[in-house]
Amino acid sequence: MIADGRVAINGAVVETPATLIESLHGLTVDGKPVQPPAPARLFRYHKPAGLLTTERDPKGRPTIYDRLPRGLPRVMPVGRLDLNTEGLLLLTTDGELKRQLELPSTGVPRTYRARAYGQVTQAQLEELMLGVEIEGIRYGSINANLERRTGANVWIELTLTEGKNREVRRVLEHLGLTVSRLIRTAYGPFQLADMPAGEVDEVRQHDLVLFRKGLKQVTLRNGERDQPKAGGGGPVTRSKPRAPSTTAPRRSPSPFRGGSKS
Repeated sequence: MIADGRVAINGAVVETPATLIESLHGLTVDGKPVQPPAPARLFRYHKPAGLLTTERDPKGRPTIYDRLPRGLPRVMPVGRLDLNTEGLLLLTTDGELKRQLELPSTGVPRTYRARAYGQVTQAQLEELMLGVEIEGIRYGSINANLERRTGANVWIELTLTEGKNREVRRVLEHLGLTVSRLIRTAYGPFQLADMPAGEVDEVRQHDLVLFRKGLKQVTLRNGERDQPKAGGGGPVTRSKPRAPSTTAPRRSPSPFRGGSKS
């Protein structure tokens, strides 16, 4: 567009892309003022099992975009849910917000409920707080609690901050369990609650702004923590995680926890 002479500042045609601007004031394309970017939008979607979290599938299998209601803006999924995993999937119009939500360094917790077949104890689940390595892949700390047992089936709640591919299923299979149902119930403060399968609603802009402020604070703190000390010497060393106690693990405080549903 610059090469074609379509971009101008205060009526003067911009001749090089190496042009720094401090605001959009006076900036035009084809004579029309450039508008500021629209605010980021975030949606909750109750993804049913049997849908792929992708735009299209070469094998022709159904995707979330085949089932999303009409009238939505162009949205991108935050992370992914496997074909047979159901529950809360966040959708956003903003690529930067999507990346911030997905980065392990921001520590946004994801909570799941898993129904599995097999025997497991709370003590075994608590060992996951220290992380686990499976087939050469290291999985970080997972806060897992045994909810209830019905015969040979158990319900387990798990909270993690990494979200590696098939992480919950792989970790539970490592403990000798077979997962028959997996539901994501929360992503940060945004909860699935009683939203019906297939439904979509938008997170209130007020709640999203507050959440992004907390996200920015965490990003700044992590950046400061990773900065070299004065006088050199490399990044500040972080303390090693403590071993879990024999009692049920306590959830660590997080700015992302809360009761926001929409």
